[in-house]
Amino acid sequence: MPETSRRGLLFGTAAISAGAFLTACTSNEPDAKETAANTQPAADDTKPGKPVTIGFAGPQADHGWLNAINEQAKARAGTYSEVTLEVTEGSNDTAAQIGQVDTLINKKVDVLVILPADGKALTQAGLKAMRAGIPVINLDRIFATPQAYRCWIGGDNYGMGLNAGNYIGEKLKDKPNAKVIELAGIDALELTQQRTKGFDDALKNFPNIRKVARQAADFTVESGQAKMAQLLQAQSSFDAIWNHDDDQGVGALRAIDQAGRDGFLMVGGAGAKSAMDAIKADNSVLKATVLYPPTMAASAIDLARALGQAKGISGIAEVEIPTQVTVFSAVVDKENIDQYLPTGFS
Repeated sequence: MPETSRRGLLFGTAAISAGAFLTACTSNEPDAKETAANTQPAADDTKPGKPVTIGFAGPQADHGWLNAINEQAKARAGTYSEVTLEVTEGSNDTAAQIGQVDTLINKKVDVLVILPADGKALTQAGLKAMRAGIPVINLDRIFATPQAYRCWIGGDNYGMGLNAGNYIGEKLKDKPNAKVIELAGIDALELTQQRTKGFDDALKNFPNIRKVARQAADFTVESGQAKMAQLLQAQSSFDAIWNHDDDQGVGALRAIDQAGRDGFLMVGGAGAKSAMDAIKADNSVLKATVLYPPTMAASAIDLARALGQAKGISGIAEVEIPTQVTVFSAVVDKENIDQYLPTGFS
């Protein structure tokens, strides 16, 4: 699963830090000509620019979300006639991925997009590229220093937990002594800790709700099934469960079906197609999922293209791309499933 230690700034839904605004004013009503001169027109992303070669280095696609990351990047690059995408094989072995980044540096690509298997371990690779004059878009799992990237774009793990907790809280706010449980991801990962913290902080807004149990799984179907079975055995009744990851949620739903349990609602995480289909069908305890959108990889290609062409992006006034972009973790349920269904990943 993706790991990020920084939440950054919301792109499109909050402030974006991309540089200083020019505010040279000497009166309460600045001269219109002066204002116009200091305002840059929005970038036109629709027109082809100069040719750009983007190197893409990601980890091994051994999880549905990671495979979707690769597919999103390749599909987006294919929409631009002037973009050439150099894609590495991908590896979860740190040394192998460093070697792949070195290969892209030696090819003298214009921009690098890197989703590191381990952000801290790949930091030197990012620094090497930046010092070689190749700007880096750091995708999701963050490097140890901002010097290793020009722009970071990634998901909001704290926001996932916060939005899941608020959704469940609203559903249970009128139920006295409501009980919830949590099926987390890998506890050693900071992303898991952030998701749990966001969830716990949200539940503080609902004094009638108490979290009574938590188990950590491993983002796999098998671990989800085993850990969910343990939770069901330990808890004879509860009102809601938040599961951090839709892949392990497949196993969790199996355990629930095998135990013949219902009478509670389940909220998933990430936005897998299997979860979207279940929400659409509305025939199980799974009623919602909180997105961790792999479309961030497509946005990373957009940012890399703009960077390689020395231009900004449409929708913001700055002439440079932002330094940080955090994608929003929307809650998807039966009310808005049709809007998000096409984004579900296998």
